Amino acid sequence: MKRILLFLVISVVGLSGFAQGILSGGNVRGSYQADIQTYEPNEQLGISAADINGKKFAMNAFGNVIYTNKNFTAGIRYEAFLPQMAGYEAGLEGKGIANRYLTYHRDKFEITVGNFYEQFGNGLIFRTFEEWSLGYDNSMDGLRIKTTPLKGLTLKGIYGVQRKFWEPYKNGNRGIIKGVDGDFYLNDIMPGLRQSSTNIFLGGSMVSRYQKADPYSPYKQPQNVGAFAGRFAINNSRFNFQGEYAYKINDPSAFNKNIFKDGKAGFLSASYSQKGLGLTFSAKYLDNMSFKSDRDYLGNGLDIGFQPPLTKTHSYSLEAMYPYASQLNGEFTLSGKLIFTIPKKTLLGGKYGTNFEVNYAHITSIDKEPVNDTIPIGEPGTLGYQSRFFVPGDLLYFEDFNVEMHKKWNKKWSSILAYTNLVYNNDVVREGLELDENVYYAQIFTADITYKIQRKKAIRGEFQYLQMQQDKGDWFSALFEYTIAPKWFFMLKDEWNIPNQKHFYAGAFGYTRHSTKFQVSYGLQREGITCVGGICRAVPQTSGLTITIMSSF
Repeated sequence: MKRILLFLVISVVGLSGFAQGILSGGNVRGSYQADIQTYEPNEQLGISAADINGKKFAMNAFGNVIYTNKNFTAGIRYEAFLPQMAGYEAGLEGKGIANRYLTYHRDKFEITVGNFYEQFGNGLIFRTFEEWSLGYDNSMDGLRIKTTPLKGLTLKGIYGVQRKFWEPYKNGNRGIIKGVDGDFYLNDIMPGLRQSSTNIFLGGSMVSRYQKADPYSPYKQPQNVGAFAGRFAINNSRFNFQGEYAYKINDPSAFNKNIFKDGKAGFLSASYSQKGLGLTFSAKYLDNMSFKSDRDYLGNGLDIGFQPPLTKTHSYSLEAMYPYASQLNGEFTLSGKLIFTIPKKTLLGGKYGTNFEVNYAHITSIDKEPVNDTIPIGEPGTLGYQSRFFVPGDLLYFEDFNVEMHKKWNKKWSSILAYTNLVYNNDVVREGLELDENVYYAQIFTADITYKIQRKKAIRGEFQYLQMQQDKGDWFSALFEYTIAPKWFFMLKDEWNIPNQKHFYAGAFGYTRHSTKFQVSYGLQREGITCVGGICRAVPQTSGLTITIMSSF
């Protein structure tokens, strides 16, 4: 506990003082956050003293400091996991400077040395990013160069290794990443298109990973694995059409069970928008597209490419109970979104109008056939299987149909009403099995009602019911929140697993002043999965106190 208090003092006093002028002649900005959790036994949840194993406190914390002076920018990121909170990977435990970098930019040129985040196109073959809520950070440590040699053309080059918790790079314990990327804005490059109302973009990328072959492996592992991608985008004021295709040479790994098949990915999206109406249709195809810095690593992290699911990110707890994670060994997705407004002063629109959002996602396996009559699909050390590009398979992985209605009834009352119909193949999404023996079917009903007491005071009630015959059965959730904008909020909630008669109650309050937020919660956390952008981590059931402090300067 003393280490936790010491870190908070350093964060609040030290960083703020640093921001006030220790470094002169430039500009200093930054942010910091500390998440502290206590653990205690709970008879209702079956959490005994042995289960918490003497672990009474945990803390995840970071502090960012960025210094800018003319053409130079420098930054450091300090992190402390003392130890890491429940549900985060064990490799995070520790403290120290996780990231540091120096950037120089002038005119049409920029160079960064140290840690950086970057994305090529849609990220199919290269994207590095950080997501604090997952404990995920696959930042590059090395060199990045950006240049715009002529109007309409942007080039990037990267070289380095990815972060793996606190593990330093040595003796080839993970691969070296090299890549180049180009964006071409044809309206600037081609004189005949400069006055056109339709914009055309083209782009291409190449990324390679070099990792020494394991001398003890029974397979002939390729040391250089290359991936290539091409993309386009065409848009005007109302229409947008874009797509990307990626190809990766054979990359036998622990994730694909050491098959020597090449990888392919395709993404297409078309959208139309006008006042009061928006339409989007998307399709995605993945085939053997796991691409990591370490061929033997199976955990979260070290991902070179990024494959987000084309599914709605639900914000309500029961809707989000069964999130989908991208299946890199193969998936085919079709999805669509419709947003429309019934105009105000109409029979259905009322005085303020009514907004609707409809989402649908359908995800299946891909078409797979044996290489020949003697080799079963997925046999290690072989080509694995044959597949036809952009052809779906028969096994349903996930389906989500949901409708939301946003309505302001009068100056005091407003509501969000939602319905979700979900099909969730637990064998595939959580167990990694090509089966359909444990498929969950759920209907979720949500009502989010807000009453505005005064200009700055409001009460919000959130009610959810999840109906399901599989897994843990039905759930009911109720949440009440009182806010005094912009400083205070108070919350009470309960999630009730009806068949098992388990209640997961919690209470919280928070205070915000300028750019600093302080929040305290106490209660029970149910077991589940949390996902951001298709990357997930398991959340164990816990009982205790959680304190969060975050600020920027």
